[in-house]
Amino acid sequence: MDGTLVDNTPYHFKSWQAFFKKHGLGELAESTYKTSISGVPIIETLRGLFPDADEATLKGYQNEKETYYREIYAPFLRPINGLENFLSELKDADIKMAMASSATMGDINFILNKIPIRKDFEAIIDGSRVTKGKPNPQIFLKTAEELNADPANCVVFEDSLAGIKAANAAGMKVVGITTSHKADQLQPSNLVIDDYSTLTVQKLAALFE
Repeated sequence: MDGTLVDNTPYHFKSWQAFFKKHGLGELAESTYKTSISGVPIIETLRGLFPDADEATLKGYQNEKETYYREIYAPFLRPINGLENFLSELKDADIKMAMASSATMGDINFILNKIPIRKDFEAIIDGSRVTKGKPNPQIFLKTAEELNADPANCVVFEDSLAGIKAANAAGMKVVGITTSHKADQLQPSNLVIDDYSTLTVQKLAALFE
């Protein structure tokens, strides 16, 4: 979802910066965010930052970070260019779709309550449904299972480095989207796009030829 349905990565970064500053964790570099935090479940990042904190405290930190993010991103929330038309084309072609996101259901609902695409997905797997975050492939394999699909017949859309590693480890085709990284960094991918405006079902089918 993050960085693939909506271009919200800059706002997640800003909210993490605010969180780091408030809790005296030092300056968060953008490079650190993109390589170590982006694509990873929030709770896993928080466990690393606060190894002695109990789960209730970590949950409070998670809610705090998410509140920062929603407040700064809400005025700018919109789908990535071409997304809604592309999803409609996939649906018309009877291609099963699912969302596999490290985000919480709170963050997922925040997006889907503003962009009317929830009905396009046959399954939504959030970060609480997995025990191993990206770059482990668990979330993608679980999603394929929910769709009753062979992983080898699946395509993952990813903007994060951890997500691309996870998708490849799952044995799936990978389409990288350049919302967070340059095209040459989103490797190995089968295809790299800037948005969905020129992507078609035929171009996806060609990945399997």
